[in-house]
Amino acid sequence: MTTYFTLQSRGLKKVAAMAAFAGLVLLMFLIADKASAHGYIESPGSRGYLCAEGVNKNCGAIIYEPQSLEAYKGFPQNGPADGKIASASGLFPELDQQSSTRWSKVNMTPGTTTFKWTIEARHATTSWKYYITKQNWDPNQPLSRAQFDLTPFCSVDYKGKQPGATYTDTCTVPSRTGYQVILAVWEIADTANAFYNVIDADFGGGGSNPADTTAPTAPSNLTAASITASGATLSWGASSDNVGVTGYKVYNGSTLVTTTSGSTLSYNVTGLSASTAYTFTVKAVDAAGNTSAASNAATFTTSSPPPVDTTAPTAPGNLQVSGTPTSSTISLIWNAATDNVGVTGYQIFRGTTLAGSVSGTTLNYTATGLAANTAYTFTVQAVDAAGNKSASSNAVTATTAQAPAASAWAPNVAYTTGTLVTYNGATYECRQPHTSLIGWEPTNVPALWQLK
Repeated sequence: MTTYFTLQSRGLKKVAAMAAFAGLVLLMFLIADKASAHGYIESPGSRGYLCAEGVNKNCGAIIYEPQSLEAYKGFPQNGPADGKIASASGLFPELDQQSSTRWSKVNMTPGTTTFKWTIEARHATTSWKYYITKQNWDPNQPLSRAQFDLTPFCSVDYKGKQPGATYTDTCTVPSRTGYQVILAVWEIADTANAFYNVIDADFGGGGSNPADTTAPTAPSNLTAASITASGATLSWGASSDNVGVTGYKVYNGSTLVTTTSGSTLSYNVTGLSASTAYTFTVKAVDAAGNTSAASNAATFTTSSPPPVDTTAPTAPGNLQVSGTPTSSTISLIWNAATDNVGVTGYQIFRGTTLAGSVSGTTLNYTATGLAANTAYTFTVQAVDAAGNKSASSNAVTATTAQAPAASAWAPNVAYTTGTLVTYNGATYECRQPHTSLIGWEPTNVPALWQLK
C-alpha cells in the first residue's frame, strides 16, 4: 500500500506540474494576444472612460487603462461570462459591480446617436456591434445575456479595414426609458479577441436614478498669453459640477476648435493669421452632456510677421595669413563683418572651393591637409540667418612650407604623427605616436607606418 500511494502521489504531482505549465503557456498566449490592439468609447462616456476621468469612483486599475477591456469575440455565443460582461471577463472586477445607483449615467434619447471610439492601436476590424438592455431588466442584478436584447440595434461590417485614431458610428438607438446599459463590441479581424465597453445611460421618463440635468459652472478667468503671429496659449480656471466635469470645449468665435479633457486647463492655439483679431471662449461639459455657459471672452490680436531680411552682411575685412604656414597648413584671420540683423557664420573658400565654415563669432580658420610647397588663395564670405551672403573679402595667397626632410628610421626614437622616415629606399609617414623598437621597422608594422 505504501509503494502504491507513493507512485500515485508522484503521478499526481507530475499531472499538476504539466497542468501548471500548460496554464502558463496559455496565459502567455493571452497576454501576447491582448497586446495587439486597444480602444474605448469616449462619447457617450463609457463606464471605464468615466472611471479614468474621475467621474466614476472606486473603479480599480481601469482608471489607468480604459482601453484594455478585451476578451474573446463572438458575443453572445462567446465572449465574457455573465456577471463579467462589463469587465470583459473579470480582469477589472470593480466594473462588474452593478446596482441602479453604482455608476454615473449619461443622458440619452432614443433615435440618432453617434458613438465615438478612441483607438490607441489601429487594428484590422471585423465589425462594430451595439446591444441594449431590455426595458424591464433588473439594474440591481449582475449584467447577463438574459438582460440584453441579443439582436444588436446597430451592426457595422468593417470588412477587415483599419480604423483611424478615432472612429465613430452613427446609430439609431431604440426606444427606452429610465436606466439602461448599452454594450458596444469592437471585433478584431486577425486575433481571437474583441473589446467590450458598457455605457450607463439614462433615457428619462422613469427609473430609480434621475437624469443629471445640472450643467457645470462656466470656466473662469480665460486669458491669452505668448501671442505670436500664428498662435497663442489660452488658460482658464476650472469649472465645478454636481457629478464631474469631463471636458472643456474651446471656441474661436462660434467655431468649435477642440475639446480637452476635464483635467486640462490650457490649450495652445496654432494656425492663426498674422495681424488679425480673435475672440476665444471656453465651455465645460459633464458626462451627461450638459454644457456650461461660456467663459469670459479672451480677445487678442496676433502679431505682425517679422520683416523679410534681404540685406546681406558687409564683406569681412583685412583677411591675412596668421603665423608661418607649415608644409600642410595655413592659418587665416580677418575682421568681423556687420549686418542689419546679425552675422551667423563665415564661409572660407580655397579658390572657388568651400574649404570650411565657422560661427559668426569666430574670426580665424586653419586650412589643413594642404600639399607642401604649394601656393593657395583664400577668400571669406559672411552669412546671416536669412541666408544672405556678403561679397568676398580681399584675397590672400600663401605658400606652404617645404616638406621636412625624411631621416632614416632608427630604433629607440620617439616618433609623432606625420613624421617622415626613410627605410630600405622608401619613404614612410608615422600614423600614430610611438617609440620605435627593433622589430617595429616600417615594413613590419603597417599600423604605425604608411608608405608615402
